[in-house]
Amino acid sequence: MPLSTAQLEIVTGELKKFSEDLNLSELQKQRLQDFLTDAAERLEDYKQRNPNASPGELAKLVSDNRAGIRRRMAFFLSPEQLAKWDGESSKVTEFLGLKTVA
Repeated sequence: MPLSTAQLEIVTGELKKFSEDLNLSELQKQRLQDFLTDAAERLEDYKQRNPNASPGELAKLVSDNRAGIRRRMAFFLSPEQLAKWDGESSKVTEFLGLKTVA
């Protein structure tokens, strides 16, 4: 399910924060945007298909999404950027919705 305009604005805002914190190149920004958009779309799709999903089920999906993003980012971030990303992982968790469902 495609994201709404408001949801896309949220992804863009988070991308801007992450790109500044990590000093990302344009290619890295695009990849991160793709990953965040994909994760947000999967979460929204799951919520639509499972309107009675428990907070625990949603938390697991968010955790899986976050872990997938981390694995993919390891291929294109420098070791320094990846270390910063790991330090900022709570922001990613919050963005992907874990705090709202936990």
